[in-house]
Amino acid sequence: MNKPIKCISVQEARTLQDNWVNSRGTSIQNLRNEEDSREVVYSVAELEEFLAYVKSQSLKKGIANPGVRIYFASYNDAKSTRATVFLSATDSGDADSNNDYDISPFNKAGNGWPPNIY
Repeated sequence: MNKPIKCISVQEARTLQDNWVNSRGTSIQNLRNEEDSREVVYSVAELEEFLAYVKSQSLKKGIANPGVRIYFASYNDAKSTRATVFLSATDSGDADSNNDYDISPFNKAGNGWPPNIY
């Protein structure tokens, strides 16, 4: 299999992570008075399972090319107030797609702790 066209270099990834830490991460840490999560981890099997679910449910509705939108989020319970993400199915792979609220979002990722630096 060829490398996907949207892959970036390790250096570009490091720059993007540094940009986030310098423009948001430090502010979040200062507001919370503690470090927050800055990455989430899903296994390939978990992602494949969710993508298969999205494809299956979308095809039932006649959507041939669904997408997945990734939202930044935060827990707010006794166990954690750390940052997380959740994945939401969309009706196409375009940026202006609509969320498909008939398909359950995906969460429960692992968070590196302390946060891993890319």
